[in-house]
Amino acid sequence: MDNSDRFFANKECRFYPCHRGIEEINCLFCYCPLYHMEGCPGDPAFIEKDGRRIKVCTDCTFPHRAENYDEVIEMLKRDRR
Repeated sequence: MDNSDRFFANKECRFYPCHRGIEEINCLFCYCPLYHMEGCPGDPAFIEKDGRRIKVCTDCTFPHRAENYDEVIEMLKRDRR
C-alpha cells in the first residue's frame, strides 16, 4: 500500500516494525488514539499497578491495520460527541 492520507509506513523508524505478525503496519496511528477508550475494538491486556488498572496495548495491532482506518476514525468522531 502506498503512503497516503489513510496509510503511512515509516520503515525508516528505529522501532519499525513495532508489532510482529502484521505485514504492512500503518504508522499513521503510531500512538493509539483509542488508548483512552475502555471498550476499544483492539485486544488490549490490563494489569494492576499501584492499585490502578493500566491498559497494555503492546500486542494489539488494530489501529495499525490499514483496513481498520475507517473504524478508528468513526470511533473518534463518536467519542467527541
